[in-house]
Amino acid sequence: MKTSFRLAFAPVLALLSFFAASIAGAETETYAIDPAHSSVEFRVRHFFSKVTGRFDKFEGSIVVDRAAMEKSEAKAVIETASVNTNQPDRDKHLQTAEFFDVVKHPKMTFQSKNWKKISDAEFEVTGELTLHGVAKPVVLTVKSLGFGEGMKGAKISGWEIAAKIKRSDFGMTAGAPAVGDEVEIAINVEAKKQ
Repeated sequence: MKTSFRLAFAPVLALLSFFAASIAGAETETYAIDPAHSSVEFRVRHFFSKVTGRFDKFEGSIVVDRAAMEKSEAKAVIETASVNTNQPDRDKHLQTAEFFDVVKHPKMTFQSKNWKKISDAEFEVTGELTLHGVAKPVVLTVKSLGFGEGMKGAKISGWEIAAKIKRSDFGMTAGAPAVGDEVEIAINVEAKKQ
């Protein structure tokens, strides 16, 4: 009887052991964005040309399981008052209530919700962007540039990120139609393993 019981439950026990081993084998790595070697840039139309700007103060992290990258997670915080278009007067205007309203909304945040694998190194990442007090889903194209050793033996990873959003979706309509609605975002990240 005992032998029959063991034989009957052997497949179940084997399956449980497999799942336990899989969970134990799943290793996540956390990488913190290195602001000194990263950039957050944007482009927006002004009449018939495009103006480029950036944010100088930001932080964030990426948690990855390199065996299953689609399970990754990313989050970032950007200080809106750090907007920089290389024109101090314009930057002051962008900080006002007409645009970023940095007093009421000093930070914009991003939190990923889903990573969809496009290729071994490219992903479509859906997440929530909170900007100007409005939270909306956005889709980023994220490219993994690799993992390896950096300065002084630090373990690092590289990422290239692109997206397009409409500023009107976040209640930012000042300057239209001279200032375009679509904003192109380009982010380059070097992140250090924690």
